[in-house]
Amino acid sequence: MSAVLPVPTLAQAAIGQAHRVKALEAPAHAPEWKQWLEELGFVPGEHVAVLARAMPGADPLVVRIGQSTFALRRAEADCVQLADGSQDGLTVALPTGAAHA
Repeated sequence: MSAVLPVPTLAQAAIGQAHRVKALEAPAHAPEWKQWLEELGFVPGEHVAVLARAMPGADPLVVRIGQSTFALRRAEADCVQLADGSQDGLTVALPTGAAHA
């Protein structure tokens, strides 16, 4: 019997690693987040990456979706599910001093 692994989300992504959006899943307390994220460009198949995390607490995250850059709270980034095996071995060029863990 194999364990079912949770779908990784943008909030869990490593800084600078390229991914693709698989789906969006808004929390019950904020169902409007799904439409809002779609309007920003978080749609299935789109390239996405975390560029930086604020210090302290790693919230918010600086993310790139397509050619646009946004700051998302960790709770919002957790709505963006990433496709399995979609990293394609790509990395994203980070601005100088942007990589905070």
